[in-house]
Amino acid sequence: MIDTHSHIYGPEFDEDRSQVVERAREAGVENVLLPNINADTIAPMLALCDEYPGYCYPMMGLHPEDVRDDYRQVLDDMWQLLQAPHHPYIAVGEVGLDFYWDETYRQQQLDAFERQVCWARDLNLPLVIHSRKSHRELVEVMERHRSDNLRGIFHCFGGTVEEAHELLSFPGFVLGIGGVLTYKKSTLPDVLREVPLSRVVVETDAPYLAPVPHRGKRNESTYVADTLRRLAEVYQCTPSEADKVTSETSKRIFGLP
Repeated sequence: MIDTHSHIYGPEFDEDRSQVVERAREAGVENVLLPNINADTIAPMLALCDEYPGYCYPMMGLHPEDVRDDYRQVLDDMWQLLQAPHHPYIAVGEVGLDFYWDETYRQQQLDAFERQVCWARDLNLPLVIHSRKSHRELVEVMERHRSDNLRGIFHCFGGTVEEAHELLSFPGFVLGIGGVLTYKKSTLPDVLREVPLSRVVVETDAPYLAPVPHRGKRNESTYVADTLRRLAEVYQCTPSEADKVTSETSKRIFGLP
């Protein structure tokens, strides 16, 4: 299993981070991939990757909810990190658009996202894309880059069949599926029956969105197994078969060994 999206470098794990990693390893989680959030999360993210080399891998990007007045300077600094020789970053992420709570920085988010999409193109890195209440705007940006041979993950997908098909019309991309799949009222099982398993990967988004039976608690990478089991039920295959397909897809996208 590969947890393609986890924030276990965050303060929610300061008391027991090493135990969290060990539990993930014991549960069969082969790698934990770490999307960045903002300038302040870079150091703890890299520290975790230094502690667990070859197990935890970092990404670089500015989360849309963290786009503020200083976003241009933050992006300039991040771009310098991505241009450093032998940098450790396996993707541009977590980037995207989020107009759910507030549209104060709408134009700045659009500008930041466009710029980071260009990073992925220029550096041949995958994108890990966050989108909430912004599907139409997201597709408009992506359409401008359709010929750029981009690849990556539409993280935390929770949309309709039509939205899934629209996103998967970008051939290098897959849907990131997390704990929401396991929720009783989730519409994701019906949507995924219209999506090939080869276009799906699993994730936790720890510490958020813990799957059943852990819903309401802090999420952690170990629980990707619960999502994988539900995914296997949806696709009417064994968990090991679902694991094989999703892990191979994850390794291909991120260039993991």
